[in-house]
Amino acid sequence: MTTTTSATCSGRPREFCKEEALGKALELFWRNGYEGTSLADLTKAMGINKPSLYAAFGNKEQLFLQTIDLYEKLPDAYFYPALKQPTAYQVVETMLRGAADRMANAEHPQGCVVVQSALSCSDASAAVRAALIERRQQGQQALQQRFEQAQEAGDLPQQVDACTLSHYIGTVLQGMSVQANNGASTAELCAVAEMVLANFPRQ
Repeated sequence: MTTTTSATCSGRPREFCKEEALGKALELFWRNGYEGTSLADLTKAMGINKPSLYAAFGNKEQLFLQTIDLYEKLPDAYFYPALKQPTAYQVVETMLRGAADRMANAEHPQGCVVVQSALSCSDASAAVRAALIERRQQGQQALQQRFEQAQEAGDLPQQVDACTLSHYIGTVLQGMSVQANNGASTAELCAVAEMVLANFPRQ
């Protein structure tokens, strides 16, 4: 566990766990979005002052992007782990059911922090919005490549457009995030997943 030493306003040294502070920042961004979270909110939740935040994480934008890295590595992360499933159907099944479980989990904010923050970013946060869009595009490209591999292996019909299919699954995932943020339950999101899976192209 990494600790960072910083100075308090009174000049006395103070230690904090960087990973723990990052987790608290993630929850705040997840709940309020990037623009809905102020530096004052962050320092209060993380238990540090502004100089300590800047020294350990950089500015607000850099801190946010670090929380996104953490978000994508949490134990219940579903997107990239799902790509390792042996068939295209199982990739999508694991992805959609994982999303349903995570997005409606009452133990943390609902929805997806990447989708939620991108939707709420104004022109003032164009750099953050662009970074989030790039991450989503990278995910879509990785899924498209996985579908292309499935076609080469004879697991996915050749007539299927892998690019369109990956966009379709990405659109469903983003929609599930919005629905979860609006109060949809895991069961309701699973019903959406089942409808997608019932119509998924298979050999």
